[in-house]
Amino acid sequence: MTAKDILTKPSNTAITVQALTQFCDDYLSADAFKDYAPNGLQIDGGKPIKRIVTGVTACEALIDAAIADNADVIMVHHGYFWKGEPEPITGMKGRRIRKLMQHGISMIGYHLPLDAHPVIGNNATLAEMLGITITGALYPHESHPVGNVAVCTPQTAETLIHTITQALGRVPLHISGNYDYSTNHQSEQTTGTAAKMIERVGICTGGAQDMIEQAAAMGCDAYISGEISERTTHSARELGIDYFACGHHATERGGIQALGALVAEQFGLPVTFIDIDNPA
Repeated sequence: MTAKDILTKPSNTAITVQALTQFCDDYLSADAFKDYAPNGLQIDGGKPIKRIVTGVTACEALIDAAIADNADVIMVHHGYFWKGEPEPITGMKGRRIRKLMQHGISMIGYHLPLDAHPVIGNNATLAEMLGITITGALYPHESHPVGNVAVCTPQTAETLIHTITQALGRVPLHISGNYDYSTNHQSEQTTGTAAKMIERVGICTGGAQDMIEQAAAMGCDAYISGEISERTTHSARELGIDYFACGHHATERGGIQALGALVAEQFGLPVTFIDIDNPA
């Protein structure tokens, strides 16, 4: 677990959780999204906000860290109350929410709005870290695209792997689109990968591996996301597009950190990003 403080000028300021939520709702255009979970204020702890903790997922470890940090609110990308999950507040979900309420800690979550924001969103911040320039939407009809098409300096897969590793602190799983079945499953790293240049890239953080087909349809040489499924390997090979699985958690740290920095600047409150290690 690591923590990163966003320094602000000394302040005794306190704001309401409603004011904080309204600012974030407006900035992220939260109402424009049909999402899998509610965006905005999910748990009202009932206290004024003087200190903020941010993190990727509202797990119990993040809650414990927020309690230790004397935070009044947790802001996350992955919150609660997802479609299809059991409704009773029992078990693991009950423990999490009980801790928040017992310590008067509010919880604010933004899912798709934080993926899609063109300035501080997960795709935008990941692209910036990788030196990739976003040029449009992966699905051109979307007014608030959750996936993007980008361009980069022509480079080999090995070069992109190095860049991703340096930016995210982990080596991505790479599936080459240049795969020769006649060699009896020869390693992707030795089947012409170095000869292929990557210039046009699809990007969508998190669990968006199935957008690889759309990335190929948009003429991308490579596609970057977080997770990989068994079927993704075959899709990459058969579509001829390189795939880089960089980790769901790792690819979605940027957006919530950027939102925390924005909030710190806007309200002059201390914000601490706490990274709960997650290899997935």
